Amino acid sequence: ERDPGIQVVATAGDGYIARRKVQALRPDVVTLDVVMPRMDGLTLLGELMRVRPLPVVMISGQTAESCDVTLQALERGAVDFICKPQEDLQAWIAVAGDEIVEKVKQAARARLRPLPLREALRPPVPAAAARTARPLIAIGASTGGTEAIVELLMEMPSDSPGMVIVQHMPREFTRRFAERCDTRTAVRVKEAEHGDEVRTGWALIAPGGQHARVRRTDRRYWVSLDEQPPINRHRPSVDALFESVVDAAGSDSIGVLLTGMGTDGSRGLLAMRRAGARTVVQDESSCVVFGMPREAIAVGAAEFVVPLGRIARVVLGFLGGQESAGAAPGRRLHALDA
Repeated sequence: ERDPGIQVVATAGDGYIARRKVQALRPDVVTLDVVMPRMDGLTLLGELMRVRPLPVVMISGQTAESCDVTLQALERGAVDFICKPQEDLQAWIAVAGDEIVEKVKQAARARLRPLPLREALRPPVPAAAARTARPLIAIGASTGGTEAIVELLMEMPSDSPGMVIVQHMPREFTRRFAERCDTRTAVRVKEAEHGDEVRTGWALIAPGGQHARVRRTDRRYWVSLDEQPPINRHRPSVDALFESVVDAAGSDSIGVLLTGMGTDGSRGLLAMRRAGARTVVQDESSCVVFGMPREAIAVGAAEFVVPLGRIARVVLGFLGGQESAGAAPGRRLHALDA
């Protein structure tokens, strides 16, 4: 308990004990380990979301299996996750304590979204005529962003302009996240590699631990990866992506900023808008955490502010050279550890 604003009301050694304590104590937030005896974290999460939905932060290992389970947990309603090492947990807690505290506090303020019923793969949506010869779409997200990205991509047609995405996520998770997206969307999705061309019908997700910047050679956009220092405490950084798009594509681009904690992306999105790009920001009612979108609106970076379910319509409207119907103009704790 390194923060006076958080009281750990209980701990639990397995899922059954955790379930009883959650029901009895009704904590504001639960931190839930992926691996537990008797009842695993994913099973318990499902029961909690069915009986008493509340903010849950998953504690995940770094194995491929743990990554997959954690991504499933985010699909099933977990707000966020924290990645722990396999060994020397005490040393890790000493270093990562501030991150844990911040994520628990953000989870307590998070908006729980109803879990949508999704098809495994939606049919391609008819594409609008492109507004420019070679548009580029840049998307940024953080807390709550994995499911927001999937929902947005599921609404985009298979022949969408090339997309580059930054989701704040550790190195071990981005490839698995891209693979899961690729099975659920009409556009193809992969983790970006240095030199990848940004092609029609593809979305490239920045790998954890590396900034992704868009470069242009003649009429070809491609992704440059680097390990320069974190920006806004993040690598990859949304600002790094957006600011590179200003140089590479200028007004022939669309910037989308989704749910997330902090301020990353607001400066870069403002630069995009000033360069003539179209910009859209997720509204508060549909965000898990409204931090990044709120900051973008505050600095004047948002041309439109709309619910998540209408962002694809706005983007397709941009591509068709039309303003999109239903888009609002930009406004120019207690915790239980299991």
